Amino acid sequence: MLSAKSLFQEILDNDESYRLFCSIAASGESQGGWENARIAALVPADERALAPKITRHGADEDKHGRIFGALMKKRGLQPVEVPPDTDYTMLLERHGIGLAHDKLKSDQPLTVQDIVIYLAHSRVTEQRASEQMDLLRKHFSDHPDIGRAVRMISADEDNHLAYCHEELLRFAYAGHGRAIQRALRECALAEIRVYRDVSLAVMAHMGRLLGWSRAKAAVLAAGIHAVYAYERAVGWRRMVTLKMPERRGALNGPATAAPEFA
Repeated sequence: MLSAKSLFQEILDNDESYRLFCSIAASGESQGGWENARIAALVPADERALAPKITRHGADEDKHGRIFGALMKKRGLQPVEVPPDTDYTMLLERHGIGLAHDKLKSDQPLTVQDIVIYLAHSRVTEQRASEQMDLLRKHFSDHPDIGRAVRMISADEDNHLAYCHEELLRFAYAGHGRAIQRALRECALAEIRVYRDVSLAVMAHMGRLLGWSRAKAAVLAAGIHAVYAYERAVGWRRMVTLKMPERRGALNGPATAAPEFA
């Protein structure tokens, strides 16, 4: 019987599929680290107090990229080139979601509106990351090889999501509520399309590596399309609501160090 646990276990047990999974994850996390570092450097003067939190966010993402690299190294594996159709962060940018890399590569300070867009983009994508890592933590938190990494990354993603809620509410109280809701809705609707397309692409690549039958591949593709249909109808709304988190100041202080994997 197909399940999220059995599917990931199959990917985990095969060196080639595991290497592709970790390479995709490491690339996305490293890209997020770079983006946050640039945003922190370009924060407008009136919001400089936010810069250390953005820096912490980026440092966490960099750490996650190193963790996935270390997991590969532990098994004697080298990263592979990430297929373009599985590059979640770049595909979001191509859909105009978040801050364009051309803007981040310049030395022009960002505006408050740019920061609102960044936070809205982060709130949506961190929702996805938090849910994905929560699923892995549910099934693999005690796994001897990846359990410690899963627990650490999952806790970080929960902190990132809490930070986005808190900061967006602060901007909403300051009069940016309508702009925030527009940005959240636009980003959420684009994200669920990109997530569907990336999921289909990842499963296609994994299927070729693992020799899945046409029937198995078709069942998995149908499941991905069913998730998209649900998210397009109502599920996207969970990505646009804002609620003050129980843990305030989740990104105060420095990032924790990445664990060593012997």
